[in-house]
Amino acid sequence: MIVTGKLIEYLDNGKFICALVTESQPKRLRLINQNGREVNLPISRVVHCSSSTHPVDLSRESLTRQLKDTTEKRFSLMGRVNLEEIWELTSDESSNVFSPSFLAELTFGEEASDNTVSAFLRCVFIDKLFFKFKEGQVLANSAEKVEQLQIQQEKEAKREQLITDGSNALINIQKEGFEPSSITKLQVEVLNIIKDYYLFGSDSSESDVAQKILKNAGLHAQHGPYHLLVKAGIWSQNENIPLLRNELPVNFTLAARQQAEHLLQRGQDELFDDPGRKDFTHLAPITIDGPTTLDFDDALTVEEQDGNYLVGIHISDVAHYVLPGDPLFLEAMRRGTSIYFPEGQIPMLPRHLSQGICSLIQDETRATFSFMILLSPEAEVLRVRIFPSIIKVKRRLTYEEVDKMLESDKEIRLLNMLRKKLRAARLEQGALLLPFPDVNVFIDHHGKVHVNLAKSDTPSRTIVSEMMILANREAAKYVADRMVPGLFRSQPPLQNRIVYGEDDDLFQNTLQRKHMPRGELSVNPKPHSGLGVSYYSTVTSPIRRLLDLVMQHQINSIARRKEPCFTDEMCKDFTSVLSRAVSTANNVRQQRQRYWLLKYLADRKGQSIDALVIQAGPKRVNLLLTDILMDIDLPTPGGKGVTPNTTVKVRIVKSDPLDNVVRFDWQ
Repeated sequence: MIVTGKLIEYLDNGKFICALVTESQPKRLRLINQNGREVNLPISRVVHCSSSTHPVDLSRESLTRQLKDTTEKRFSLMGRVNLEEIWELTSDESSNVFSPSFLAELTFGEEASDNTVSAFLRCVFIDKLFFKFKEGQVLANSAEKVEQLQIQQEKEAKREQLITDGSNALINIQKEGFEPSSITKLQVEVLNIIKDYYLFGSDSSESDVAQKILKNAGLHAQHGPYHLLVKAGIWSQNENIPLLRNELPVNFTLAARQQAEHLLQRGQDELFDDPGRKDFTHLAPITIDGPTTLDFDDALTVEEQDGNYLVGIHISDVAHYVLPGDPLFLEAMRRGTSIYFPEGQIPMLPRHLSQGICSLIQDETRATFSFMILLSPEAEVLRVRIFPSIIKVKRRLTYEEVDKMLESDKEIRLLNMLRKKLRAARLEQGALLLPFPDVNVFIDHHGKVHVNLAKSDTPSRTIVSEMMILANREAAKYVADRMVPGLFRSQPPLQNRIVYGEDDDLFQNTLQRKHMPRGELSVNPKPHSGLGVSYYSTVTSPIRRLLDLVMQHQINSIARRKEPCFTDEMCKDFTSVLSRAVSTANNVRQQRQRYWLLKYLADRKGQSIDALVIQAGPKRVNLLLTDILMDIDLPTPGGKGVTPNTTVKVRIVKSDPLDNVVRFDWQ
């Protein structure tokens, strides 16, 4: 038991404190410490207790001076302690547990005293490399433990040095006149640490280092790291943060690039040597796309046959080039889909393929899958033939050109007539069209954001969409009828129908979209209520979608009378891979689109903008900004009624793209 008058030592914030016991209780001690403070201390916190007893009836000043003198004496004795030397001496002992007095005697070569024992223990607590204090005893670390601790200490030292040097490096970047061309290797290393911390917060590998560097460099603002990385030239002025945070692949692996290069060197002559591939180069396919499109994955032909119409929907045969297990296929599995941003795209396949050998470029021989579908005058399907094929696109047309050729061009006229009847048939089956304008975001060379809306249901666009729906429907039926494993899209029946027919009312279509059941991806063919079809998959964009590429492989197996490329179990695995990859890609695309729209709104802070009232409740009003088709909510205004399907004015109060924050108020 520790009695009154004993000198004890305890730790306070890692520092040894010397104190005199003025009152002793079973579990606690009343002390006066070297700083002249009275302390009530649990006995368990005592590290060292003197063997001698000291008077307690002196004045506080005298006791404090005595404690300070003792502390200084013990501190001076620490200079004579060589822990490594003592540790080496103890390595010959059979046990690694020693009393502090024994080790103090080894250290000082004399009988242990309170002061020498204290000096030794102080050193043990400062340098934890060789010994460990536990329950009044000193444990000698093993050689392996010492080596581990040495490595750890070296890492800690490097870490502290990095924090010091890194803070200075960031301070230099912030200075006026810094040029990215002068960036040093250290600055790049530190900026990479800061970049990971900005993107992933506490989940980044060196978040604690990053926090200390930022604090020391005076970067306290939330987006300070972002602006610093922009100034250093690591990031662009409008870096795609959602893309980086989700760690989506941008560059292709070396193996994938090498495979793409090899495919380019193969040429197209081999296509004609394939007995299972139909030569349709005598046909005159047309592509219909936007003026800036570079990856053409579908082309159309149409001809009259005995009062019926043979429609050819020719899809790029990507499966011919990208085989399961190949580096390119593995890349497609990682990505799941191509992602399109206002400032560019991230393709699922390298541009050597997506814009080269797999793209149905005018006047170039290309491998395709041809869906030759015979339609009646009422666009009923009479016969379906699906072949691996060879085509050569005759004409490349844009949507705008086709809209001007609806009557003057025979093929376009026939396709337009058939698309009307195909669409009418789907509407009879309960299909929902819900046309919604495309929101096109354009960033000029000054970085200014421009937004315009384009009709998505023009005749030319719906010619393409109806032909693609036809091909996808027949592809799903082709696979399902033969009981071959596949991937199918479906949608449960609509419970709350608002829109009928070809109504393109923005209010009604927006409201209907809020009541749409979620689509599903499964290995079982089921009806798709929104499209008005009994079977559905997607096979028409194998350049851009993994799902289409997988189904193309299955169709190829059937067409060539081979075993299915993928088993049912493999298709089930694809559903989980696709759901995860495509969901992530869509979220990133939507976040990026919103970023640019918020930039657009930020330039118009304080201005008024039109909004269509979609739903009005007692507390909240849901609106659609008609210029950019952004969905927003506002508190229900007091003193005036707000009616759905009316246009009102709202004022842009704040728009911060980095914070993803936008605020409006009633005009």
